[in-house]
Amino acid sequence: MRASRLIASGFGCGFVPLSPGTVASAATLLPGALLLHASPALLATAALVTTVGGLWAIHTAQIDGDPGWVVIDEIAGQLLALCGLARTSLSGLLVAFLIFRFLDVAKPGPIGWADRQVGAAGIMADDVIAGVITAGILWAIDSNWPTLL
Repeated sequence: MRASRLIASGFGCGFVPLSPGTVASAATLLPGALLLHASPALLATAALVTTVGGLWAIHTAQIDGDPGWVVIDEIAGQLLALCGLARTSLSGLLVAFLIFRFLDVAKPGPIGWADRQVGAAGIMADDVIAGVITAGILWAIDSNWPTLL
């Protein structure tokens, strides 16, 4: 398997037979939590590198459409979502996961628009937007109820 397809598949998460996007998002929680605990800047850097790497991998692998096995977009989006947490906590990770997955599946507003775009940017954009929106929601929750997450 070429490196670009390995990266696009989330190092194999995309080949899980049921709900590969959910599996990839869940698998991202532990490394994301470790990065957040080490340094929020490190988590943000990982999210940026994953997004750019995902664009490269999808483009290089010449992937058409948005096949279910491509889950690097979910990984990037989940990392971006975790950037909205002020600290690592089980409740925060769970809420970040649930909000991100809801937005990724429901695709409201700009997320749905982005999902309809073509090419590597189109594949990545809906999850990146869902991740950023999730981060904003988490930030708002923490700003108003700091002990909740």
